[in-house]
Amino acid sequence: MTARFITIEGLEGAGKSTQLSVLANWVTDHHGSPLVTREPGGTPLAEQIRDLVLGHHTETMDAWTELLLVFAARRQHVTEKIRPALAQSQWVVSDRFTDATYAYQGGGRGIDWARIEALESLVLEGFQPDLTLWLDCPADIGLARARQRGELDRIEQENIDFFERCRAAYERRHREHPDRVIRLDAAQSIEAVSADLVAVLEERCA
Repeated sequence: MTARFITIEGLEGAGKSTQLSVLANWVTDHHGSPLVTREPGGTPLAEQIRDLVLGHHTETMDAWTELLLVFAARRQHVTEKIRPALAQSQWVVSDRFTDATYAYQGGGRGIDWARIEALESLVLEGFQPDLTLWLDCPADIGLARARQRGELDRIEQENIDFFERCRAAYERRHREHPDRVIRLDAAQSIEAVSADLVAVLEERCA
């Protein structure tokens, strides 16, 4: 099977880190060790941009500044790591990708969807994941889990309304790309979510 690019999406506290490990282990067992990465970030330069995006600053970051930084990091990530890995027949799994931009900068920040689409086309030239696993849980549940982890980053400290808008945007992405974006009920137990995730992989990627 041709190497695939698979992403995991979801709000804070949805369990992405745990399920990313399940995903990576499944890919390793079936197709060899994958490149495991994340966004924003994934390369040394993109990780520096991640620090800018998520860090706390003395001035307010404009929504468009945030959007452009995210896409700058993504371009570097795709060019330097993701495409080269796929070209070498290595599978790639990532904690978030462009769907997160529609959710956070589109839904959360309110940037027009069409403008994000135009920027995506310019920067990525049609490149997108082969499969996206969306871990969906109510925003209040996710935030309660996230707060248990300790100090919140700049985006994690947003209010509940922000994350409700992000979740609605993820739902829109799911509706618009039903064959690629698969919803998993992340309000379930970790074991139940993992079982659902593996079932999707067995059906789509075995």
